[in-house]
Amino acid sequence: MPPHAPLDIPTLLRRIPLFSELSDTDIERVSRYTRERHVSRGEVLFQRGDQPHGFYFVVSGQVKLAFSSSQGTEKVVEIIGPMQSFGEAVMFMNHPYPVFSEALSDTVLVHVSQAVVSEMIEQDATFASKLLAGLSIRLHGLIQDVETYSLRSSMQRVIGYLLQVADSDEPCEISLPTSKQVIASRLNLTPETLSRIFHDLSEVGLISVQGKRITLHDPARLSRYNT
Repeated sequence: MPPHAPLDIPTLLRRIPLFSELSDTDIERVSRYTRERHVSRGEVLFQRGDQPHGFYFVVSGQVKLAFSSSQGTEKVVEIIGPMQSFGEAVMFMNHPYPVFSEALSDTVLVHVSQAVVSEMIEQDATFASKLLAGLSIRLHGLIQDVETYSLRSSMQRVIGYLLQVADSDEPCEISLPTSKQVIASRLNLTPETLSRIFHDLSEVGLISVQGKRITLHDPARLSRYNT
């Protein structure tokens, strides 16, 4: 990766919800235990089984959290984008990572040491409450994912994903944030199934697909399709 200007760590830390209400003194203290990291596309941050020593916050780029089966197939658990953090829960469980993390593009992150977070918890009950709230939100999101995979058809999952990325009720063009193979794994589909659904939606005039760029011609009608 090309060289980058040093990050403004204190400013970035304030963008992490967990640290948003800390005093300047506390932010400075956390900064001393925070390191920036630059990884290239395809580079692995950690392997399944590695011991965590803190958590990550994505400044730019994307990383995937995934695991591989004994048959060699890969399941993407989560895609982490800019201004999102990951690894907080495992950090406190004192267990190895249950997944591996790989950069989907050239990515800039900061890594916050477990030591300083543990100190903050011991000294500030409010900080501990915010940490639990953040972890609860993440858990709720994962439960919603399980519900989606269990109760929605393949077509409904793809439509839901497209509408989430578009976030608009008007006709619009979106750019898929990562490869179709990764998106298929995230939606618990095979790449072939995802391609077939894109083709079917194109055939009925709901979308147009050109590589990673997809035009949603009528989001309102799309949301009602296959319900």
